[in-house]
Amino acid sequence: MVSQITRGIKISVLTSFEGTYFKNYKIHFAFSYDITIENHSKDSVQLTSRHWEIFDSLNDRDIVDGDGVIGKKPVLKPGESHSYSSGCLLASPFGAMKGYFNMINFTSTRSFKVIVPTFRLSAPFALN
Repeated sequence: MVSQITRGIKISVLTSFEGTYFKNYKIHFAFSYDITIENHSKDSVQLTSRHWEIFDSLNDRDIVDGDGVIGKKPVLKPGESHSYSSGCLLASPFGAMKGYFNMINFTSTRSFKVIVPTFRLSAPFALN
């Protein structure tokens, strides 16, 4: 698990290899990740959007931007947390992801970025 705190918001990520399958005559490596967002600040905040950089050892990086996370824009009061699971497909058994969440502080009404630390995606059978 990797974790990082930005402006009182802690992001923790746990990854898992889900297996391989063929799609469009190509093999794909499926990974899942569980993210927990914890509000350790004194203010209520809301996650509004996300930005991901997905690195695949056989491809260029992909950039993914979107509203919320899995269709939600969670509001976190001080001491609260929000967890969700998602996933990605890679063309190789090795890769990584990193990014950030755009959030709003309800007290100051200011937007800020919360860093999601780089997390590795690797199939256990491919490791030495």
